[in-house]
Amino acid sequence: MPEDILDGMIVSPSDLPHSELYSILLNSVAPRPIAWVSTISASGKINLAPFSFFNAVCVDPPLLAFAPGLRQPKQPQADHGEAKDTLRNIRETKEFVVNIVTYELAEAMNLTSGEYDESVNEFEVAKLTPAPSQIVRPPRVAESPVSFECKLHQILDFSPRPTSGSLVIGQIVSVHMNDAHIKEGRLDRNSLDLIGRMGGIQYTRTTQRFEMVRPKVG
Repeated sequence: MPEDILDGMIVSPSDLPHSELYSILLNSVAPRPIAWVSTISASGKINLAPFSFFNAVCVDPPLLAFAPGLRQPKQPQADHGEAKDTLRNIRETKEFVVNIVTYELAEAMNLTSGEYDESVNEFEVAKLTPAPSQIVRPPRVAESPVSFECKLHQILDFSPRPTSGSLVIGQIVSVHMNDAHIKEGRLDRNSLDLIGRMGGIQYTRTTQRFEMVRPKVG
């Protein structure tokens, strides 16, 4: 084995400041798909925000999961962070919609990533069209080619520390697919110009693709 493969830095997460560990994770665990999550509060306020700690986790039952972090506490003496509007809304209503993000929607998605006051409607900030969902109350993003209506399956709270967060698992109850991306009755993956999140302010497009056939064993 070449020596340079064995060389390198070894660190323990417990020895790193939060910001440094966060940077390592975001720069190496990438590209990450983006969940553009629309929710509605119990009082009817609409919210839309992107999250890149996100993936599909099961087909039967059909589950999606994303992890919203906590906002830093406004009061320095507070012993835990504040829940983001998305997480608070899901706790209240048990519903949300995950909209996928294409390159064409990248700027609009970025506009909705600001930490706005809960009274602000991010659909209006980004000039997006809220379309009615079929089963859940939160609207979907009409401009998104695929949207997943979800009912809350489970929330896992990891820690009360200000830098921690939760894992939201939702069960898909309805899927919306734009006709422009349907080919021969199925979703055409090659027509979806999806983007992924890298580290820092970097994103990537998924237009450059390659294929590999899995090996047959036995």
